[in-house]
Amino acid sequence: MRMPFGRPSLRPYLAHRQPVLTGARASDGGGLRACFLGTSSVFLDDGETSVLCDGFVTRPGLLRVGLGRIAPDRALVRAAIERLGARSLSAVFCAHSHYDHALDAPVWSLETGADLVGSESTANIGRGLGVPSSSLRVVADGDTLAYGRFELTFIDSPHSPGDHFPGTVDAPLVPPARAGAWQTGDAFSVLVAHPSGRILLHASANFRPGMLTGHRADAVYLGIGALGKQPPEFARRYWDEVVGATGARRVVLVHWDDFFTGLHRPLRPMPRFADRVDTALGMILPLAERDGVEVLIPSAWEPTDPLTGTGRPDRHRG
Repeated sequence: MRMPFGRPSLRPYLAHRQPVLTGARASDGGGLRACFLGTSSVFLDDGETSVLCDGFVTRPGLLRVGLGRIAPDRALVRAAIERLGARSLSAVFCAHSHYDHALDAPVWSLETGADLVGSESTANIGRGLGVPSSSLRVVADGDTLAYGRFELTFIDSPHSPGDHFPGTVDAPLVPPARAGAWQTGDAFSVLVAHPSGRILLHASANFRPGMLTGHRADAVYLGIGALGKQPPEFARRYWDEVVGATGARRVVLVHWDDFFTGLHRPLRPMPRFADRVDTALGMILPLAERDGVEVLIPSAWEPTDPLTGTGRPDRHRG
């Protein structure tokens, strides 16, 4: 019997664990390497250039988020930079400006010299921590930025239903502050194009009809946060408008883990009072089987190959 205050187990889904690169393949630079950092934070590195989505590693506990004030933990960010070998990070970009996406992003920028990329709200979060204007890149729907062999295209994308902190950050945000100060701002789905292939980083479980028309991807990092609270028809349309529309052959699930738990512990799903990860998987996996799409569940920190096996990397060029 399900306990209303328990949390789902990942044990039934062990077959979907994302394979980890080991030995020389983990560091040979012969392609694209990805590391998941929980929530929707994904580090991408091709041996010459690296870029980072969100970079949320502080992960304050539920009590502090609900009742106190939060701030980035610079020591945790520095430790993550060293663990990933990200001293030469070129860009950290935010899917939107909630604290679980943008809290730590300015610190990554300050520590590495990377550009901080996102909406004007994200820029104001950076300004609050002293990120210089030369490192701030404000983007809008359709904008593309190039870093080494990476091209990042930002596509306007709605936040998942039930946004707790809607609105914009209209002045420099100086932490510590209430979690609600990190308001949504503009939300983006980010298409990462690279000679190795194309990856869509889609953090929020929502869509606009036709938003990805004309965009192709080999793999999608698909947010499923709060998807388990939606009806099956919503999940089907979400899948079709994001995975189906891009023609992706691989989906890596993100924004499913309990981000109130630190990254020093193994990732685990959100408790059932906050989300329904097992319900979301129960809707997603049949759709993937219908379409012949591989679904993977990543572990934190482990180097993975996001593209091998998804098809020819040059099929979307031109």
